[in-house]
Formats: sequence, structure tokens, C-alpha cells
Amino acid sequence: MSSLTVNAADRQRLLETYPEVFHRSFMQRFGLALVAGLVIVYLALSFNFFKVIPTFVNGNWDRASIYIQDWYSWRAQPRLRFVDGKVTPQWNSRGQYPRDAVIDWMLPTAAGGYTVTYGSDADRLEVTPTRVDVYLGGKLYPVEISKDRAILPPGAPAAMKQDDSKVTVSFGFEGQAEIRTTQVYVQRRFLGWANFFFDTQSPFWGRSFVEVAGLMLSGDRIDPNMSNASLALDNFLNNASWQHGDILSKLMQTLVMAFVGTLLGTLFAFPLAFIAARNITLNRSANWVTKRLFDFLRSIDMLIWALFFTRAFGPGPIPGIAAIFFTDTGALGKVYAEALENVDDKQREGVKSVGASPAVVQRFGVVPQVLPIFISQSLYFWESNTRSATVIGAVGAGGIGLKLLESMKTNSDWDKVAYMVLLILIVVFVFDNISNAVRSRVMGKKTH
Repeated sequence: MSSLTVNAADRQRLLETYPEVFHRSFMQRFGLALVAGLVIVYLALSFNFFKVIPTFVNGNWDRASIYIQDWYSWRAQPRLRFVDGKVTPQWNSRGQYPRDAVIDWMLPTAAGGYTVTYGSDADRLEVTPTRVDVYLGGKLYPVEISKDRAILPPGAPAAMKQDDSKVTVSFGFEGQAEIRTTQVYVQRRFLGWANFFFDTQSPFWGRSFVEVAGLMLSGDRIDPNMSNASLALDNFLNNASWQHGDILSKLMQTLVMAFVGTLLGTLFAFPLAFIAARNITLNRSANWVTKRLFDFLRSIDMLIWALFFTRAFGPGPIPGIAAIFFTDTGALGKVYAEALENVDDKQREGVKSVGASPAVVQRFGVVPQVLPIFISQSLYFWESNTRSATVIGAVGAGGIGLKLLESMKTNSDWDKVAYMVLLILIVVFVFDNISNAVRSRVMGKKTH
């Protein structure tokens, strides 16, 4: 068995031959631990500076939960107003029910009031102008209404709270109610999206899918001027609650903004990149000026360009197209120029050796090398701009982004927000796959 002992002479020889192994610097020995410590200290300072933990602790998580629920459900929101000793219902503009409809969860009483049921008779409101009887789990909690306030009853559960002059009652997912001196603001929640296909003015409203399909295929004409299928499509697109036609047209506007802006950016960046490339244009001043132009265009964020052009041209797709065009010209120009500076000069020299003009040298000696890269980058930017066009649309550049912002501002159309977000996700998914497939073919790779 061989010995692993190293004598003094061998040890000295190893130390002299490989000093970097046995005499490591301070950073080599402790650098990783030092960097890790600095990162931890930096994160701790950042958490303290931005008050991350207090923000999470004090966040309105109940409100966030309500917003999430509004994405996959809908709320009927009648106001039961106290008028001349009677309770009069008033509905919001979404119009989930036809006028004078009989609603099974909100029925009038003989005394001129209303009974509002939340899921079952054990959870309900019995509303009169002077008193609201709240039943939670079958137990009665009467809320008296005086001239200046609604009064929380003694022993009320945590689901009932006194909020200044009003009393709020939570029924969980089923909804809630605000009892005030002049009205009861009812919010009744249901799963799904109300009237998504047809609004209450449509003759197809309230019919099942089978009934609608039967009318479209073989039923008698509802409108003598058009077929039932055409009428159904018209009623769907002009749905007053969901505005499908307007939303889809805004989505198409967003796609056009992204496509035209990217196309213009590509067309302008292509020739400018040849001027910026040092191995193509042998003029240092022209190289420097063109590259600084690229830096200027891409250093200003697309959102800032959109705000600038919105002020210049007013709201609409033109500011969005201009913002994408300016940003992409700078970004694509830089990418194109770097690709040109890395081409193989042998191919250029081969074309030049047969006496070709400079333009022909670039056409046949340079462009075939960089064209797949140019197309791939432009496709990637087009895919990215499809998402970016939504954001810049929200600041006035038109498209579905502006429609999305309008629905958010109402604070009651979160189901419509979810609908538009879903449309955007579908479009981004489709364009992402199209872009990947085209890029793979351009770069000579098989798609899987």
C-alpha cells in the first residue's frame, strides 16, 4: 500500500510550482461568503426602506379577495330606496334583469318592503323603511333605522359591523349589504358571467344553448329582415352589457398597432444598421451619430413615447404606432448593427473579388448571413409589442388597453376586466406560437 505522506522537499516544490493553489487571495477564500452577506444586507435594507413587511401585514386582503371573486362571478346590485314609506328598488346600469322581472331571491312583501335571500332562508334580509331584520344562520338581528343612522343591534356577530352611520352585513361569497338611513345597498353574488352572450333586450335572452341553436338552424324568423343566425350574431356583438363588438374591434386595433409599429421600426432600422456597422460603413462619424441615435430612441421607454405622442396627436392608434416605431427603431437598429459587425468577411471578399459594386457586395455577401437573425429579432419584437401595445393603450394610445382601464375605473366591472385579460392571453399565446414557428423555420430548426 503506497504512502500518501509528502516530505518537506516535495511540499516546498509543490508550493513553488503551484502558488495560486496553496496561497489563495482573500477574495478567493471568502469572496462568495462576502458577496452573499452583502446581498442579504442589501435585501434587508430594501425591505426596511420600502416597508415591505408592514405593507403586506396592513394590506387590504379582504378587498383583494372581493376583486378576485368578481373575476369569476357577477354581482346584482339593487338599491332598495326608502321613498314615501315604501321600499323602491333601483338597479345599476349593467341591467342583469329585464324591467319588471320577478326575481326569486328578492321578493316584495305585503307591507311594502322586500325580502332578500342570500343562498337560503336562514340568511336573508327583511327590509322596511324603518327597520331591517337581518337573519344570519336563522337567528334574528334587527337593525333599527333612525333619522341620522342605522343602529347595530347588541350582540351582533362579527359579520355585522357599524361603519359610521351605516351597518354592513357580510354573507360571505353570497354577497353583502349596507344598511343606510335612506336605502339598503344590496350586493348579491352568483357564479359565472351574467348575460355574457345576450343582454336582456335580445329575444334570445334567457334561452338555453339548445334553444338558441334550434332557432338559428330551423326556427321561424324572429326578425323578417334577417336570419336568426345573423340576428344572434348581431345581438351578441352589440350586447349592451359586455360590448363584444367594441372590445373585439379594440383588440384588433391593438394588434394593428403592434404590427405596423414593428414593421415600420424594422424598415427604418435595416438601412440605418448598415450605416452604424463599422465594418460596413468606414466612416467613424457616421457610425457614432447613428449609434447615438439608436441609444436615444431606445433609452426613452415606449410608455413615455406614447404619452408624448398622445399629447401631440390626441388619443388613438397613431400615438401607439409612433411609440412602438421609435422604440423599435432604436432597439432593432442596435441589434442589427451588432449582427452586421460579426459577419464573416470571407463571403464579402468573395463577392467583391468578381468586381461587384458595393451595393451588390452587401446584397449577396452580407444580407444572406444576417437576414435570418434580422427576421428572428423582428418577429420577437412583434410578439413582445403585442403585449406592450396593451399597456401603452391605457395611457390614451387606443386599443384594448384603454378599454381595460375604463372597466377598471368603474370598480364594478371586474368580470369584464377578466374577459379582456383572457382575450389578451389567448392572443399573446397564439402570436407567441406563430412567432416561434416562423423563427424556427427562418433559423433552420424543426418545430416540435
